[in-house]
Amino acid sequence: MSGLLDGKVVVISGVGPALGTTLARRCAQDGADLVLAARTAERLEEVAALVRETDRRALAVPTDITDDAAVDDLVAAAQQTYGRVDVLINNAFRVPSMKPLGQTTFEHIRDAIELSVLGTLRLTQAFAPALAEANGSVVNVNSMVIRHSQPKYGAYKMAKSALLAMSQSLASELGPAGIRVNSVAPGYIWGTTLQGYFAHQAGKYNMTVDQIYDATAANSDLKRLPTEDEVASAILFLASDLASGITGHTLDVNCGEYKS
Repeated sequence: MSGLLDGKVVVISGVGPALGTTLARRCAQDGADLVLAARTAERLEEVAALVRETDRRALAVPTDITDDAAVDDLVAAAQQTYGRVDVLINNAFRVPSMKPLGQTTFEHIRDAIELSVLGTLRLTQAFAPALAEANGSVVNVNSMVIRHSQPKYGAYKMAKSALLAMSQSLASELGPAGIRVNSVAPGYIWGTTLQGYFAHQAGKYNMTVDQIYDATAANSDLKRLPTEDEVASAILFLASDLASGITGHTLDVNCGEYKS
């Protein structure tokens, strides 16, 4: 069977141990060759090895997306290796402060915006010429934090709300060049990272992981949490030609916890 991304070159930023790794695996399984970007070279090589096991190519480029020169090097490496770029998935993430805004330092807020917003913009600007040649697409990984105003999420929501506004503006600005720009807003993503966090919470509150899970999922329509693969499926759809008529859209993947 042909894959959603057959013959495409996909750049993924933020290739960490959770969704980033799942995205790399899924893109490769659907026929794409990969450019993998993150700060940790060792981690990138591990993921690149997983991709190569699927008989797809993978280029690992250690990159700080807050640095202009590093991003320029990433673009040059991608073009030199593949000669084209069809999809850019912006998945870079930093753990939010989880403090009330009144107790959050401006440095932390600036760091969050520098990575989530300006880092994403820097990558999109840099790859725009290649994406225009390919009539390509950009998918920005956002968060369900844009759908609520819970206490202690202020700095995180500020960054992700700015990311959403920027994504919508980029869709309008890059559309005439044939580039689509969409967003995916996951809820809690069930995977190894969240499992570890729930285990910590369970020990802290003398509960089981299942109890923490059930309490967290209780507010969703499906009474469960989306998996990494389910979030990846939404991203791959928007990146693929199946979504060729969709731009400026935000697709929520939260099992019905929030309605937009």
